[in-house]
Amino acid sequence: MRVIAGTARGTRLTAPRGPAIRPTLDRVREALFSILMPRIPGARFLDLFAGTGANGIEALSRGAAWCTFVDNAPAAIATVTHNLEAARLDTHAECLRLSLPEGLGAVSPKRAPYGVVFADPPYAFTRYGDLARLLRDMSLVEEGGLLVLEHAATTDLGEELGGLKRFRTAHYGDTDLSFFS
Repeated sequence: MRVIAGTARGTRLTAPRGPAIRPTLDRVREALFSILMPRIPGARFLDLFAGTGANGIEALSRGAAWCTFVDNAPAAIATVTHNLEAARLDTHAECLRLSLPEGLGAVSPKRAPYGVVFADPPYAFTRYGDLARLLRDMSLVEEGGLLVLEHAATTDLGEELGGLKRFRTAHYGDTDLSFFS
């Protein structure tokens, strides 16, 4: 796994061993950032269920101003911290160990709102509506901002989620990316 483009292009990223973390495939991440590219420069990016941090690091590498990484696993937070240092992007980020969606209240309001919120929960996660509702109610998504969910292609999220409307879905094998605003 590597950073695809930007200032940290080519930096190798590590991932903890074991099935607990399912990193976004490079081809899916490349497609995601092709879609998001006009929104990334100068944006604040929130990477939920961060895992390795590859998505937030990609955003920083491509010009995002700030990224907050959130995961509940100590190994994931350690990995994100290591990967940020390897990419030399650690001064533009913070890592928070929080359970989601309840832990969103601990995300610093001084960093919010975010132009792009990316969430890649475990495929067994079912609380998408709660997550979207909390993001909206806590004003963590800026006006005109996006919530992007990576999920199993078999998961039906519906056209509206927590008051946000889906406007696009991209399919990549058994993985879908759903875009809400």
